[in-house]
Parts: sequence; C-alpha cells; structure tokens
Amino acid sequence: MEYKTSHTKTVRALNATVVGTTTLTTSAIDTAGADAVRCIVLFGTITDGPPSIKARQGKQSNMSDGADLAGTAVAEANTDDNKIAILDIVQPRERYVDFQIVRGGATGCVIDGVIVELYYTRTSPVTQDATVAAYEKWQSPEEGTA
Repeated sequence: MEYKTSHTKTVRALNATVVGTTTLTTSAIDTAGADAVRCIVLFGTITDGPPSIKARQGKQSNMSDGADLAGTAVAEANTDDNKIAILDIVQPRERYVDFQIVRGGATGCVIDGVIVELYYTRTSPVTQDATVAAYEKWQSPEEGTA
C-alpha cells in the first residue's frame, strides 16, 4: 500500500474569515507537477445569501490573467451551516488556479478555512507546502498510547 500523503500536496489556501459578504480569493496554486487540484471549503454559519465557490485559471502566478472556468460554480444552501463544499478540477488548461468564495446576502457567511490538494502528481514523494506544520504516516500500527 502507498500513502496518499506521499502523492498529494496539501495547501492551506485561505484562513478563517469572519461573517461577511465580500468575495474571497485563495492564494494562487501552482499546479506544475500535478494533473489535478481539489478545493475543500469549510463553511461556518451561513446567515443569508447562499455562498458558492468557483475556479479560475491563468498563466501568470499572480492570476492577473485569471479567467473563470465554465460551469465550476458549486452552490451551498442557506441551511448548510458547518458543512463543506468540494470543487475538483482534473487537468486544468493553465498552470495556475485559484478559487473564489462568493458570499452574498445582507450579512453573508463565515469561512472556517480552505484546503487545496494537488494530486495525480508526476513525482513522489511530494514536498508538502509550508502551510503544513506536521504529518505522519503509519501502516498497521499496534494499539497503545498514541
């Protein structure tokens, strides 16, 4: 068996954000060396104006040429408090990708954070992003004190 961690680069792409209505954009993700990128948005309280996430891509690392990817908007409902939304892109056509969380309504919603995973990597083990403080890999560990 192989560890998923050896083949998946994990990035904390957006920190927790208080309730609001502004659109939030993750850091630009360099997909070089990976064929797929998955965004996991952790929602807190959604007060109104159901939020959605969408993907953008561009050739520039600062996403100055970023363009929406058609059909990628994933909508949450006002009743989806404390749930997650996942947007998975395989083989983006440009090197850089970011994700936008569109918050609406009069008060909007809370974002608990955004995790991005790069997978189907061409080399392994991958070097984890600087936002990953620690990780361990175990196979068939014995029972006992952790």
